[in-house]
Amino acid sequence: MKIGILSSGGDCPGINATIRGVGKTAMMHYGMDVIGIHSGFTGLLHNDIEILNERSLSGILNLGGTILGTSREKPFRKALDSDSEKPQIIYQNYKNLNLDCLVCIGGNGTQKTANKLSQLGINVIGIPKTIDNDIWGTDITFGFDTAVNIATEAIDRLHSTASSHKRVMVVEVMGHHAGWIALYAGMAGGADVILIPELGYDIDKVNKCILERAKRGKPYSIVVVAEGLKTPDQHHPSRFITQEIEKATGIETRDTILGYTQRGGNPSPFDRNLATRLGGHATELIANREFGKMVCMKDGKVSSLPLQEVAGKLKLVTENHDLILQGIRMGISFGW
Repeated sequence: MKIGILSSGGDCPGINATIRGVGKTAMMHYGMDVIGIHSGFTGLLHNDIEILNERSLSGILNLGGTILGTSREKPFRKALDSDSEKPQIIYQNYKNLNLDCLVCIGGNGTQKTANKLSQLGINVIGIPKTIDNDIWGTDITFGFDTAVNIATEAIDRLHSTASSHKRVMVVEVMGHHAGWIALYAGMAGGADVILIPELGYDIDKVNKCILERAKRGKPYSIVVVAEGLKTPDQHHPSRFITQEIEKATGIETRDTILGYTQRGGNPSPFDRNLATRLGGHATELIANREFGKMVCMKDGKVSSLPLQEVAGKLKLVTENHDLILQGIRMGISFGW
């Protein structure tokens, strides 16, 4: 068999480990030929490819980013008349390359595109990738653990500054419309307030929490804010929260936006192993000719489900999540 691999959407720690997991399993165990497709779906539009071999995949397990490059090309988005031809161009190039399957490593948008390509007649396997952990159908995505580690370390470091200056430190973390990073990093980093988009917030209750802490002899607080939180400042909600806290409490308040540092760098050991397992299972599905599926983690086991069940859905934090319930019992404020 001959397979193609591409990575699409934002970069993420663990993509290279996934490429390696797919590629080495395909070559070493199943004797498949492997083609690397550059810059996501753009590479399929322009036949920008390379033949991968064992040497190509050597030394990439611990590397961040993606050796194949990526793009946010969405071939089914018909913003321009010319875009309507893109799916057919991809289909024809797939056929011309004599591929038996296309492996699509990416987030929600990529899985949605993969499902549409599957409906077009292309054999596809999806592998979920995002630091946001918001892909429906899988318990966890690679990249999430690394992002949480980076955000937690930043929160740990801000404790000493907040304590020394008796300040409120507001930390904005990534996650798009989901609060998974904010919840996990906030809890691991000992935050006093955690605000996520799924739950909403009452700024008066946030301020009340900070003032009550000050009355109990705790003159500093750590507030973790998810980037998708709805505020008048839609670009950086932490700035609005910072201004409101300082205005209402009179306590000096500063914000820190972690940004893309959460998405770069080497993947954690957990993410390397998760990516390797998902990549290996993707190749197993291909060998068994089980196409049109996305690999996933369910209850600690590698599994898969139809792409059509995943497309267009988000996995969001619910108010009964055990970390939230435990946080409330420990006096942590979630803004309501």
